[in-house]
Amino acid sequence: MGVVIQRQKKQTFVNMTLREAQDKVDQWIKTYGVRYFNELTNMAVLTEEVGELARIMARKYGEQSFKEGEKQDPSEEMADILWVLICLANQTGVDLTEALQKSFEKKTLRDKERHINNPKLKH
Repeated sequence: MGVVIQRQKKQTFVNMTLREAQDKVDQWIKTYGVRYFNELTNMAVLTEEVGELARIMARKYGEQSFKEGEKQDPSEEMADILWVLICLANQTGVDLTEALQKSFEKKTLRDKERHINNPKLKH
């Protein structure tokens, strides 16, 4: 009698909305993660992931050089940051679509002329 291992088909996430991402992360947590880490733990994890991205950015675009064997692609760290941010949103009842819309409105109202009139940004 052999052991049967089922492989999950690779999921594609073309044109996923923020709401769909929140739902997918929640479903993954409930299926594979047992439960969410508490909010303070996830905040620490988010900080850790931002630090990992900062290291890559400092080496790739800043003056530091990569150490042998170090990751050079920022996309994995960006995805990890998004994942933990979505976890925190789910845990605290934040609808990221609504929050992002409000952020656009706030920035547009506050900064609609600020950057255009900033001489430091002119070429």
